[in-house]
Amino acid sequence: MRLSLLDRSRTRAGHPDAAALTHTIERAVDAERLGYSRFWVAEHHGVPGVASGAPAVLLAAIGARTTSIRIGSGGVMLPNHQPLVVAEQFLMLAGLHPGRVDLGVGRSVGFTEPVRRALRRSAEEPDTFGDDLVELRGYLDRTAPVTARPALDEVVPVFVLATGRGLRVAAELGCPVVLGGPVLDQPELPDLLAAYRRDFRPHRDSRPHVTVSLDVLVADTDAEARELALPEVWAMVRSRRTGVFGALEPVAAIHDQPRDARTADRVRQGLDGVAAGSASTVRRRLEELADLTGAEELLATGSTYDRSALAASDAALAALLA
Repeated sequence: MRLSLLDRSRTRAGHPDAAALTHTIERAVDAERLGYSRFWVAEHHGVPGVASGAPAVLLAAIGARTTSIRIGSGGVMLPNHQPLVVAEQFLMLAGLHPGRVDLGVGRSVGFTEPVRRALRRSAEEPDTFGDDLVELRGYLDRTAPVTARPALDEVVPVFVLATGRGLRVAAELGCPVVLGGPVLDQPELPDLLAAYRRDFRPHRDSRPHVTVSLDVLVADTDAEARELALPEVWAMVRSRRTGVFGALEPVAAIHDQPRDARTADRVRQGLDGVAAGSASTVRRRLEELADLTGAEELLATGSTYDRSALAASDAALAALLA
């Protein structure tokens, strides 16, 4: 199984937002040294805990600091953009960093109503994701009436961040898929993936390709790894109560905060959903997931407040799947 990293540019308590971008670039440099196949970044708007709202800009900086690792988006939220503009951005990246650029696209329209208004989007608007994806790929393939510049011989591969409906679109258009979140726990997942592979219509000799996206953290013991996972889980649990997905906090500061029985239960459930543990525990979890999905690639998405511990986890995971 190929191994890749997704970094969301998580902000950290006590650090300015801009530091999260520097931290992402430094992590990409380390990922290349460790032998990861890809390094992807995210798009979120108006989220206090995430500094990355413009993947193409951040990828340009990462590309300038690396030489061989593939770089891409996990992903560009296509409803927020005109397909031509997305094509131009990623063709520019491919022109600057040839043979290294991936374009992952999703269909999220923003977490809150104020963000959706700021993006000029409404939850009631019709879903045009499939048509927009066809248009986008036409610009990348140079088959559209308008030629996106720079015109390149290289074709930028398009990945679909998919749910059940997204899997159908990806199969029809011959695109690789990235699966993560609740869909990985759905009992019908094997059937959905079987249908994707069965109904796949190749585009330019493409083949079905499944990437699973999962929070993964490796430490010396299971208990230590669960502690590493706590800041991300805590931010998610608090967001369900406050409506704000905040910066990562130190583990000690989280333990000092009171929590009622309901919050404690949600934290336990969140930690159980992370592939956090010793090398043997994580290996077992990933082998089970590979058997279930037949995935060709793992996109590891773990994060924690302690950057040294995160770097050690990235190194341990790379060694585990070497």
